Amino acid sequence: MSNVNKSTTTICIVGGGPVGALNACYLGRRGYTVDLYERRSDIRKQDYYIGRSINLALSHRGRSALAGCGLEDRVVEEGLPMHSRMIHLTNGKITTSRYGKEGQYNLSIDRKYVNEIILDAAEELVNVNLFFNHRIVEFELKTGIVTICLPDNQTVRKQYSFVIGCDGANSVVRREMISRTVMDYKQHYIPHSYKEFRMPPADPQSNQNAVDFILDANYLHIWPRRSFMFIALPNLDRSFTCTLFMPTTKFLELDTADKVLEFFQDVFPDIFEPLGVDNIIDTYFALPPLPLITVECSTYIAEDKFMLMGDAAHAIVPFYGQGLNVGMEDCLVFDELLTACRGDFITAMHEFNGRRVADGHAIAQLSLYNYIEMRDLTASRRFTIKHYIDSLLHRILPNRYVPLYTMVTYTRMGLAEVIRKHKKQEQLFRNITVSTMLISGAAVLLVGVKQRKQFEIATNMALQKLSRLILLPLQEYFKLMY
Repeated sequence: MSNVNKSTTTICIVGGGPVGALNACYLGRRGYTVDLYERRSDIRKQDYYIGRSINLALSHRGRSALAGCGLEDRVVEEGLPMHSRMIHLTNGKITTSRYGKEGQYNLSIDRKYVNEIILDAAEELVNVNLFFNHRIVEFELKTGIVTICLPDNQTVRKQYSFVIGCDGANSVVRREMISRTVMDYKQHYIPHSYKEFRMPPADPQSNQNAVDFILDANYLHIWPRRSFMFIALPNLDRSFTCTLFMPTTKFLELDTADKVLEFFQDVFPDIFEPLGVDNIIDTYFALPPLPLITVECSTYIAEDKFMLMGDAAHAIVPFYGQGLNVGMEDCLVFDELLTACRGDFITAMHEFNGRRVADGHAIAQLSLYNYIEMRDLTASRRFTIKHYIDSLLHRILPNRYVPLYTMVTYTRMGLAEVIRKHKKQEQLFRNITVSTMLISGAAVLLVGVKQRKQFEIATNMALQKLSRLILLPLQEYFKLMY
């Protein structure tokens, strides 16, 4: 298809979350007529947000997408920077692990606030229309005709040039595509669920300016406990949004108040009092444990009219903090492709599909791995040593060796390419490790037993600084690995 006529092109966006609203901003700014439909009420008018409320850890991909619509500064001013993980071990010790280089950090921010800012920006565009309490009940893939259920339960039919599904993990747009096209689809619920808690400020009764954080601010706090973990992210009001991730079977075992309190006292004694008995019990039994799902699709487009973005295309578990970041990046990528394709919407759709399907599968894989790292490996000596060596090699070889977390969180490198590069780097890391051990062993054998002491003294003087920086950690890591 040649360049579409923007004056006659109409776009239907299904879903009014951050991804749908940001899409409306990008396409509205290009001059397209955009109708956005959200089945729920306007969150800007809700006292209580119904939906996933795990804080957003905003990072480079999401910030870049917001910046593309001039919204980054408005969002960032309401966030708190998290420069490091703070890891609370079972023995009571606390360690920290910096995310990246100096100046690299994640931003803890309320998901609802981000959504509100983007909706406000979309509403300011005269060619963007927002419809709340409107449900899409039927699609015609070939014609683009959409049947909409109005708040009074009456239905209307409207034809659109393109339909973009940004309607989450349970997407009705995706369901229609699956039922009427050749499309592979996989959803996977992991055996873990989550419950969310709120840790209040140190003194909620005092004046706002005197209220302090119970935990250190500017950290993502993690209590790794092998098969489960508890995390806490700071808020501007000096509270923490906390989440307990745990096997669903364990949640079901804790079915009385006494069992729940005993569990928290035994496993998380340092936060039992800050959370408070009443808060723990009321929150724990308010809702059932919420499931965690991964969604993968073989294609994100159908009939050159329908397209999926965000969780509708690639829902992931939240352990890399990249679900919404990557979803918002979808909007930026498509906007960049529209520019590269000189406004040819269908060509841009196909280019988007060719690039983002592989990236969607990659971030799903990475997110599942990061859960293992957060709940288990962060508490291990091997993780600490590996993290140290990763950071050191990045300083020595900044262009050749980039830590996995840095590539995912602080660059816009394609996520499938991130995995390919990480595999090459891991091979380099193993080669360095093995070479270090072989050279050290061979050197000792060559000098002979009688001269070994003199050799060790001389070698130590020559390589003392290098050993302290990299050889000793590599040797220690080698022992732990093999």
